[in-house]
Amino acid sequence: MPHLDRRSFLVTGLAAGAVAAVPATGALADPDPTAETAQSLASRGLRTDPFTLGVASGDPDHGGFVIWTRLAQQPLAEDGMGGMPLRPFTVQWQIYSDERCHRVVRAGVKVAAPEWGHSVHVEVDGLRSDHEYWYRFRVGPYVSPAGRARTAPHPLSYGAPLAMAFVSCAQFEHGYFTSYRRLAEDHPDLVLHLGDYQYEYTKDTYTIPGGNIRDHEGPETETLAGYRQRHAQYKADPDLQAAHAAAPWLVVWDDHEVDNNWADEVPERPEVPQPNFLARREAAFRAYYENMPLRRSSIPRGIDMQLYRRVRWGALATFHMLDTRQYRDDQGCGDGYDDCPAAVDPARSITGAAQEAWLLDGFRKSRARWDVLGQQVFFAQRDNNAGPAKVTSQDAWDGYVASRQRITRGWVDARVRNAVVLTGDVHAHWASDLKLDYDDPTGPSVGSELVATSISTGGDGADSDPATHPYLAINPHLKFYNNQRGYVLTKIERDLMTADFKVVPRVTEPGGEVYTRATFVVEDKVPGVRQTYLRPMDPALRSRQVTVEETVDWETKRP
Repeated sequence: MPHLDRRSFLVTGLAAGAVAAVPATGALADPDPTAETAQSLASRGLRTDPFTLGVASGDPDHGGFVIWTRLAQQPLAEDGMGGMPLRPFTVQWQIYSDERCHRVVRAGVKVAAPEWGHSVHVEVDGLRSDHEYWYRFRVGPYVSPAGRARTAPHPLSYGAPLAMAFVSCAQFEHGYFTSYRRLAEDHPDLVLHLGDYQYEYTKDTYTIPGGNIRDHEGPETETLAGYRQRHAQYKADPDLQAAHAAAPWLVVWDDHEVDNNWADEVPERPEVPQPNFLARREAAFRAYYENMPLRRSSIPRGIDMQLYRRVRWGALATFHMLDTRQYRDDQGCGDGYDDCPAAVDPARSITGAAQEAWLLDGFRKSRARWDVLGQQVFFAQRDNNAGPAKVTSQDAWDGYVASRQRITRGWVDARVRNAVVLTGDVHAHWASDLKLDYDDPTGPSVGSELVATSISTGGDGADSDPATHPYLAINPHLKFYNNQRGYVLTKIERDLMTADFKVVPRVTEPGGEVYTRATFVVEDKVPGVRQTYLRPMDPALRSRQVTVEETVDWETKRP
C-alpha cells in the first residue's frame, strides 16, 4: 500500500455516524484551519499513533462491506484499553476507487467509544458490485494504513473466478505468522478464518518441543481486559496486519477464542467448579466482536452472539459460515478419542436445532454453483482403529454422528450442486471425500472436505509421505495429509474448484518462502476430491512415519 500522511486525507466535516458520497476529485484537499482545530480537539490525549492494530474489512456483499479498526496507543496495556484515554474519539473514514487513494467515493465519521474498546465498525454500502476498493481512517493528525476490500458480484452474475484462501489456528507462542504474510502476497479476493484466531493460555502453558518462540502477555484470558489485551497482542503482529489489509475476511471462532474445548455453557473441565464461566464467555464474545470486521447483526448480547450467517458471492458461491461451539451439546467421553456411545446418540447436536434448520433451509433455497460450509472441526469420519470399534474424536463431527448425517442428507435431498466443507482445527492439511455411509467405502461420494493446517500452532511440523499416515489406510475416503504449517489457496470457477495446499518450511524462524505441497480439484457436479499435483518430499524436512498415538496425543490439544 502507498505511504499516506495526514495532509492527503480529505476532511469531510460530517456528523458522527454519517455516510456520504464524495465526488472523485483527484488529489485530496488539505484540511482547512477550522477543521484542523476540530481535529486537534478530537485527538486530545493522543500522544502517539493509535493505529497500531492495523485495519481490516469483512463480510462483503454486492453493494459494500464492513471496514474496521481499533485505536490503541499501547496495545499491551494490562487494562485492555490500549493506553487510550477513557473517552470517545471521532474517527474519520474514507473509501477510494483507486489504490493510491486519490478518488474518494464514500466518506464519513464514526465514534470510537471506550465501552467497545475504541473499536470502529463501519458498514459501507451503495458501492459498485464486483469491484475493488481501498479504505483508511484518520483521528487527529494520525492516518491509518490503507486496506484493500472488494464487493461481491451481483446476485445474478458469476463474476470472475474467485481467489479464496482459508486459514486457522495461529498460536502466537509457537511461531511466526509467516503464512499470513505469504497469503497477503497471493492477493486473494476473500479470506476465511475458521477459528483459533488467538489462544487463551498464559505463557509456558501450551508449549512445543524445544520451547515456545514467543510469549503471551498477561494471565490466561478470563476477563474482558485480558481478552482485549490478547487480541491486541495478536493484531499488533505485522504479518497478521498484512493479511487483514489484503482482502475482506469472513471469520468464525472455534474454542480457543474462549476456552479450550468449551461447549455452549460448559467449560473444558466441568468437573472443576468454574462459577464465572458464563461471565468469561460474555467477555470473550465482546472482545471478539470488538476486534473483528463484523456487521452489527453480530453485536453480542450478554452471553449470546449471532455468528452463523450466509455470505453470497454472486451466483458463483454461497458461504454458509457455521458456529459449532455456541450451541453444541458437550463432547462425550471426556472430549478425547474413544469408542463412545454418546457419539451416535440421535438427540445430540453440534449446531443446535435452530442453526441446523437455518442451514437446511439454505440448502433448499440455494441456486449457487458452489455451496461452501466454513466451519471449525473435522467433518468426515476419522476412525483411528482398524478393528470393528469406532475410535474417533469427540470434539469433531465424529462425536455428533446423527447431526452430521442430518446435514449431509440435507444437502443431498436439496440437490445441492456442489457441497464443499472447509475446516480448520487439527493443525494439518487434509483432503477427503464425504459420504452418507462411511462404513461402505464403495458407496458414492456426496461432497468434498478441504482442511487447512495451522498458521503456527504446533511449531514447524514436518513434511511426510501422505501414504504413510495410518488414518488414510483405515479411512479410504481420506485422500491427503501433511503436517507442515501454512494455508489453503483456492480458485473457484463455474466448473472447477482448485485447492493449493500451501506450506512454509518452518515457523520457528521469521520469514521463509511458501510452496504448494499438493493440489486437489473438485469438478462441477462430481463430488469428491481429485489430486492433480504432489510435490516430492523435501529430504531436509522428511519425518518418520506418524503413529496413531502421536496424532491423537497432539490433536487433543491439552496442555
